[in-house]
Amino acid sequence: MKDRGHKSAIIACAAVMEELFSFLPDGMDRFSLDPELHRRPAELHRIIQKNIDHLSKMAAENGSPLNVILGCGLCSQALEGIKAENCRLIIPRVDNCIAIFLGSRQAYRQQLICRPGTYFLTGGWVKSANTPFHEYRLATRRFGKKKARSLLKIMMARYRRLALIHTGQYEIGLYRRYARRVARILGLDYEEIQGSTLLLEKMPAGPWDEDFIVVNPGEEVRLADFFINPWEECKQTAKGGWGKVMLGANLAPRRLKKEEEDG
Repeated sequence: MKDRGHKSAIIACAAVMEELFSFLPDGMDRFSLDPELHRRPAELHRIIQKNIDHLSKMAAENGSPLNVILGCGLCSQALEGIKAENCRLIIPRVDNCIAIFLGSRQAYRQQLICRPGTYFLTGGWVKSANTPFHEYRLATRRFGKKKARSLLKIMMARYRRLALIHTGQYEIGLYRRYARRVARILGLDYEEIQGSTLLLEKMPAGPWDEDFIVVNPGEEVRLADFFINPWEECKQTAKGGWGKVMLGANLAPRRLKKEEEDG
């Protein structure tokens, strides 16, 4: 499915929006969400619904059809029950925002099956959210370096690898130095992963194929919408290949900002 004359607006996590900019047409209304909301799914749901209601009201007043594109994934089921009375919703069929940077939910799941216990970073996350390094710096000021490192390692105990996803949307050098420093402080393996702009490119205007969910006006987003073959995926989860590795994913990264390269 492609956009056929509908105007479009986009609501996206700020980390996703950072890497979407070059693909957005001029004049498209855009609303950025604080990545910190990923830690509070109920609040994320409320804020998204509030923005959709605003856009839906505008669409009704203008008498023109509107697509509202959600630049995020299911995100701890925050999207379940979201609806728009006068808009069509377009949502990437992914578990969370990390999968958007990898190009598909399959690519994301494969990473976690191959390397459970991975903390993912992207240039967008580093520019718009809080990383473990930011938490470490705050703790250092309060408790001193030794205790701060000890506390951070306890917080990140389930992780074994830090992976920097490179989508080609930013100069990787600065973020590479940052990610390596974080990995060194945490005692994690460091790896760079080639990302994909496939979903980022298709998000603004299509084609909205099987990688996307299209929710018509008046309908609600359902959990089942995120599964192409729910029975088969439930069987795979029951075998342990997917359900177990979910515990090793940073499904709710914190908001972070670029930190100085020091000490």
